[in-house]
Amino acid sequence: MDIPNRTEDLRARFEAEVVPLHPRLYYAALRLAGNPADADDLLQETFLRAYVGFAGFRPGTNLNAWLHRILRNAFINGYRQRLRRPVVVPEEASQSTSLGRAEVELSAESTVVDAMPDERLQQALSSLPERYRQVVLLCDVDGFSYKEIAAIVGAPLGTVMSRLHRGRKALREQLRPALPLAA
Repeated sequence: MDIPNRTEDLRARFEAEVVPLHPRLYYAALRLAGNPADADDLLQETFLRAYVGFAGFRPGTNLNAWLHRILRNAFINGYRQRLRRPVVVPEEASQSTSLGRAEVELSAESTVVDAMPDERLQQALSSLPERYRQVVLLCDVDGFSYKEIAAIVGAPLGTVMSRLHRGRKALREQLRPALPLAA
């Protein structure tokens, strides 16, 4: 009889601790997936994985970072699965000469960058190496702490701080107004 009680306790803890984080996770899933339908699927996969692994979650550790790590891993796994699938082109499209190449799926970061109003900022963020752009977006757009970012990206805290510093520095250099040349 101990097992059913433990299962019920885990379910109650999951509902009390994880379910309230749904809105924040949904926003992150939407940013990654790029559209509401895919975000819903990604969030459902995340909650399923979190529920299955919740018995292994250590209370007192950062639940939000743990869930975002699951979300990110689910997105990456789904992305890799889509890459392995063959591209299916409808017959009428394959006969058309206007179809030069298959449509390319945009990354989550490029979706966020494209939604930014300042074109110079978009270009500057796009030009950052992935490891810098990721931590800059997680910190400055999503508002995660250094510790949470370290858990999400799976890097040591010092590495996150270094990447964030270097990413911000590169952005400042690229966004600095051009000085007029002396005549």
